[in-house]
Amino acid sequence: MANTLNVLSQAVTPWPTTTSLHSSTIKFSLPSKPLHQLPPSLSTSASGCRCSWMEVSSTSQINVSANGRRQSHVYSVAPTTPAEISSVQSLYKFICAGPLLDKLGLTAEEVANSIDRWLTSGSQLCRLFQLNELFLNEAQKVRIYHYYIPVFLWCEDQISRHASMFKDGEDVPPLVIGFSAPQGCGKTTLVFALNYLFHVSGRKCATVSIDDFYLTAEEQGKLREANAGNKLLEFRGNAGTHDLSLSMETLAALSKLTKEGMKMKIPRYDKSAYKGRGDRADPSTWPEIEGPLAAILFEGWMLGFKPVPDEIVKAVDPQMLGFKPVPDEIVKAVDPQLETVNKNLQAYYDAWDKFVKAWIVIKIKDPSCVYQWRLQAEQAMRADGKPGMSDEEVLDFVSRYLPAYNAYLPTLYSEGPNGSDPNRTLMIEIDEGRNPILGS
Repeated sequence: MANTLNVLSQAVTPWPTTTSLHSSTIKFSLPSKPLHQLPPSLSTSASGCRCSWMEVSSTSQINVSANGRRQSHVYSVAPTTPAEISSVQSLYKFICAGPLLDKLGLTAEEVANSIDRWLTSGSQLCRLFQLNELFLNEAQKVRIYHYYIPVFLWCEDQISRHASMFKDGEDVPPLVIGFSAPQGCGKTTLVFALNYLFHVSGRKCATVSIDDFYLTAEEQGKLREANAGNKLLEFRGNAGTHDLSLSMETLAALSKLTKEGMKMKIPRYDKSAYKGRGDRADPSTWPEIEGPLAAILFEGWMLGFKPVPDEIVKAVDPQMLGFKPVPDEIVKAVDPQLETVNKNLQAYYDAWDKFVKAWIVIKIKDPSCVYQWRLQAEQAMRADGKPGMSDEEVLDFVSRYLPAYNAYLPTLYSEGPNGSDPNRTLMIEIDEGRNPILGS
């Protein structure tokens, strides 16, 4: 501990561009690079990263309206006045109180020895989200120093481990990091922040969502007709509503972007089309990515789901399952319409999961919060003047996902994603405010 205090008492390397240190007091200037000046691969995603934790600060330069997202009573209660970050020591103590340090195997002394890195990353994220570094409220500090930066450090370690498996001179394919997380939990903003941190550190990444591989509106219509009466396949979402060939081709092609000059376009999906029912975006609008890539950040609400035994999805009531005791999660999962979805899921390992070599799983306690999160997202889209589903349509839409959540989340949380390595899987439990907590 003496070494830790000694490190913190010494002068720290100045933060790049916008920040400098004077003695132990952190002095800040406002962000120098607004979102519209970011590289196209990042700025195109900025509009989709509206978050309540960014909006509560009166000193933030982003002019956005509140979207109604609830704050966690444990971590996200914002003070009536912003809390000044006055010293490296106080920020160090805050970092060490984070719930993810033990999962990452980081000690307080290791944090102290790498404090420059934490400060630099924090400054970069404040610049990205246009937050005033001098005044960060509790919610913003939690999101940056308890969540985004620890996950970034974990990802960097995984990339280094991946690269070490190849000999000098060999092409190193990008590491595919899978993010399995429920809808509305903040995974898109997390991936956006990680992509930016990799960008400013000189590493190129590609960001891909399972949403990018949904069937076209026309193909979805044909699927609906072929499965008339099955509510779970009527619209996009569940297993069977994705173009698996497109996903395999895309992931395989991205994995080959190991040199400069190698380029390709990444498919994108327009969720606002057809009054929120969605359609694949025109290929002319797809973003182009150039190698060499260090990582592929692949995210999705059902990524890593494993099919469950047929007896479970065919069962009408617990007595018909044929074994006891029956977990509550299984009882809730029973839905006759899930049988086709469950069979479709068998093909998803080869299409998606086998490409993923490192996993981040965002764990929630109750799938019902997905409805509230989705409702907030659609209301925000409508507030921005974009087409979005009505509140009644959101309820109907989310109800088509809940059977899959109830059926597959228990196994995902207890066994990990399909084909995952426990030593390369980071499980993060979050609260209703979307912040990490000390989970079981």
